[in-house]
Amino acid sequence: MKILGFGDNIVDRFLDRRLDYPGGNAVNVAVYARRLGATAEYLGVFGDDRLAQFLRAALTAAGVDHAHSVVRHGETGISTLNVVDGERVFLGWNDGGITVRAPIDLRDGRLTYASSFDLVHSSVYSHTEPELPLLRKTDALVSFDFSSEPEFRTDAYLNRVAPHIDLALISCSDQSVDETHRLLDALIAAGAGIALATRGTDGAIVTDGTNRVSAETLVIDDPASIVDTMGCGDAFVAGFAVELLRRGWTRQQVPSRDDLLAGLAAGNASSRDQCFVESAFGGGRAIPDEELQRYTSPEPAVHRGP
Repeated sequence: MKILGFGDNIVDRFLDRRLDYPGGNAVNVAVYARRLGATAEYLGVFGDDRLAQFLRAALTAAGVDHAHSVVRHGETGISTLNVVDGERVFLGWNDGGITVRAPIDLRDGRLTYASSFDLVHSSVYSHTEPELPLLRKTDALVSFDFSSEPEFRTDAYLNRVAPHIDLALISCSDQSVDETHRLLDALIAAGAGIALATRGTDGAIVTDGTNRVSAETLVIDDPASIVDTMGCGDAFVAGFAVELLRRGWTRQQVPSRDDLLAGLAAGNASSRDQCFVESAFGGGRAIPDEELQRYTSPEPAVHRGP
């Protein structure tokens, strides 16, 4: 079983901890898939600064190959955060750096490489939308995280992206059950094969247009034991996808209702386990003093949940 994280990487900079951590949706899913026993690799754009070296080393340490990725002149993306009363507060970012400004493409043999995987995962943060029609022509399944922002839920965006997606993930922690159903149905109507909504502590719902099943979130007995909720949504989709692939999921062999239920259970278990990991997958290092001097103490911004 081979899974490719295709797209974004970023450094999560926690000012309160004075630590940098490796992350990014495509990176995280690859790392979590590897943690679950899959062969996982990463394909994206790295900058040519010290933070990019940090990210590459973190992937190597996690057992995720990234040899086919591209290094371009420019800065690594940085997302700046604080933790206030146990909640992550996003303070800003540098627009994703070179990874967003000059995103990865499938030229120069990279399409052949990507098509050798059972599943290729990407996201709205990866700016890989122009490459999705090319992937759809291969045998590789494609999963895509639509996240939670309204601009990625418009009819125009769904109609552009969903026809090329086998598994669409969307975060609905702020939506009611009825609103979640409408979003999932919109993804299916636009062309997605399977649509999966994570709803934070309210569980998850998945549909393929015929079956619709749900699962409650696994309860952690001692909330004080939770280390971090960073990456829990990415861990859920990794667990869900790995379980479906283990059960024989291909474009020709669609998952059954029981498969979908098993996928939800596996996603829940993976997401729960992620709660005991610092940041996305650990590997924090001290922010260099010269970098810390760039920051003042800004007021907390709007919280964006896991």
